[in-house]
Amino acid sequence: MKIGLYFGTFNPIHIGHLIIANHFAEYSGLDQIWMVVTPHNPLKNKQALLDDYQRLQLVFLATEEYPKIKPSDIEFKLSQPNYTLNTLAHLQDKHPNYEFSLIMGEDNLNSLHKWKNHEVILQNHEIYVYPRISSELENSIYKNNPKIHIIDAPIVEISSTFIRENIKSKKNVRPLLPEKVWEYIDHNNLYKK
Repeated sequence: MKIGLYFGTFNPIHIGHLIIANHFAEYSGLDQIWMVVTPHNPLKNKQALLDDYQRLQLVFLATEEYPKIKPSDIEFKLSQPNYTLNTLAHLQDKHPNYEFSLIMGEDNLNSLHKWKNHEVILQNHEIYVYPRISSELENSIYKNNPKIHIIDAPIVEISSTFIRENIKSKKNVRPLLPEKVWEYIDHNNLYKK
């Protein structure tokens, strides 16, 4: 089985994440998309994160009606900060018959050279890339790499930061979130402080 790993803090998960995950589930040749909730991205501030299990619950609520998209807490069990190479090695050991690939935006592809042991990741795993509005793929050092697959996915410019800031400002961001995610956030008064 071919599994696409879509890593993120998902703080919170929003419709943009689902649009991208569903597009890869339906059009990339991957059998399933695992939305890997990252407890701590080494390139992000951990203090701004909602509790790990609340973010996992939001991903579960957002994906429960999508049979090809699964939430994953695999990085909760690994030492922090989380490095993709370690997660991939752990998953390959746990599921030797699965083929794991990465899903990322082209902005992340352009910073791949900053990742721990990125050469090993590229040597052993395919990377599926979705576009951003400010395309920089023409200048990317990875554009001709046979392990990199640029997918003509919808361009979605919604950010979790925007959603958090606007919930705090008492703006209506309900259309940007799956219904059950919005209800959970509203019921638990998340992101309001």
